[in-house]
Amino acid sequence: MPWSKTNKEINEPTFYDDIDGHKRILSYPEAIREALRQAMKQDKRVFIMGQGVDDPAGMFGATKNLHQEFGHERVFDTPLSEGALMGVSIGAALAGMRPVFFHNRPDFLLLAMDQIVNHAAKWSYMFGGAANVPLVIWACIGRGWGSAAQHSQALQGLFMHVPGLKLVMPGTCYDAKGLMLAAIADRNPVLIIDHRVNFSYKGLVPPEPYTVPIGKGVIRRKGKDVTIVAASHLVIEAFNAAQETAADKIEAEVIDLRTLRPLDEKIILDSVAKTGRLIIADCGWKTGGVTAEIGAMVAEKGFSSLRAPIKRIACPDLPTPAAPSLEKAYYIGKNDIKKAILEITC
Repeated sequence: MPWSKTNKEINEPTFYDDIDGHKRILSYPEAIREALRQAMKQDKRVFIMGQGVDDPAGMFGATKNLHQEFGHERVFDTPLSEGALMGVSIGAALAGMRPVFFHNRPDFLLLAMDQIVNHAAKWSYMFGGAANVPLVIWACIGRGWGSAAQHSQALQGLFMHVPGLKLVMPGTCYDAKGLMLAAIADRNPVLIIDHRVNFSYKGLVPPEPYTVPIGKGVIRRKGKDVTIVAASHLVIEAFNAAQETAADKIEAEVIDLRTLRPLDEKIILDSVAKTGRLIIADCGWKTGGVTAEIGAMVAEKGFSSLRAPIKRIACPDLPTPAAPSLEKAYYIGKNDIKKAILEITC
């Protein structure tokens, strides 16, 4: 979808015609909010902290009015001190609580890297599983309103590098709820990186609590000619590109990773074994990022299946621009993926 539509509601493709008899539609932030509400009702150890979680807008709608239902002891605003507050959340998790720490932007996680990388991700390993850090860290990539170089960085490639830290990037409303509930239930730290484009989605979401397994991808569209691997909003961009190239008799298979760490290598390798071609799309930087890691994995474990060079679609290795015209040129989407499909299948 074009970058200019990030604040308009857009219906998801019909990945699920009917989920267990449900045809209930929620927006993306409503799905996250429902997951948080259900988790807090089920488990008094769950609490939400972060800058703006109790504001009227409620973190883009994801935490809206939860402080009114559960009180300021369980849903509270935090000072501008990411490192210290990350330490507080880790300490609370080690003591048996289940914090959900909301950050407006992944850029702010850089201020808490010591706590995330050297502490949250390491405790279970260093103590042989005797200590656990059941912590959810949430951050949201932004674009479309001039957030620029310090508030728009897609840092999933950086965090994918860290052992002990699970990394989730939902692409649908259904998964936004199910992966949040799975992350809260996990015994160790889970980082959820969302994209503001997703917040324009509306899709099927069952009312009861459910979880989506962390570490399992899913095929969103079956195809025989080329495999497209993506996460977050680029799944829908890839799906739409595949729908268009189907008119040219090119059938692309679209894989929604859902989780970057642990990575579902099997679903990727099985698909490449069938199609012989691979396109990887990621909204982060190209060098040393998600596309590089997945491309290297397939080259090591599935090279004999490849009938064409791997294609990587990612943002340029440049700081994010602020001007709308430059932003439009900087970000990738459906047209870039469609071009790659046509090139790799020629």
